[in-house]
Amino acid sequence: MKAKSAIAKGPKLLRISEEMKQWSAMMESEVSAWPGVKSRPMFGFIGFYRDNKIFAGLPRTRALNTPNSIILKFDTIPPNLLKRAREDSRIDFEKEAPGARWYSFELNSAYELRDALWWLNQAYLEARNKHPRMAKRRPGPSRHR
Repeated sequence: MKAKSAIAKGPKLLRISEEMKQWSAMMESEVSAWPGVKSRPMFGFIGFYRDNKIFAGLPRTRALNTPNSIILKFDTIPPNLLKRAREDSRIDFEKEAPGARWYSFELNSAYELRDALWWLNQAYLEARNKHPRMAKRRPGPSRHR
């Protein structure tokens, strides 16, 4: 029984500071205005979606890893972004576990909001449907003659 309850417990969420609440509110205001973005609450965070695909989470009351971190999701992080992320000490790769797709970005000051928004934008851009499901095609004239 104990092993089962430990599995269901999940990661420990940390309380965020009043300062981080302000930073998150500013980022939330910006990201919410991006085309196709929807948001919904999730476990002390606000989750951001593009076309029903989650790409980020901003803390409202709780955070993962550090009290001043946001989370980003990349299904597949492009090599150029991976290189840049590895060079940025504020990015945590979840120990680069196989299949890990969530990354966190730690803010240490208000000056880093611009960098956080840059990373949020990268996650947003990568969340676009690159290979959308085939739309139902209506019969029409053939393009091949």
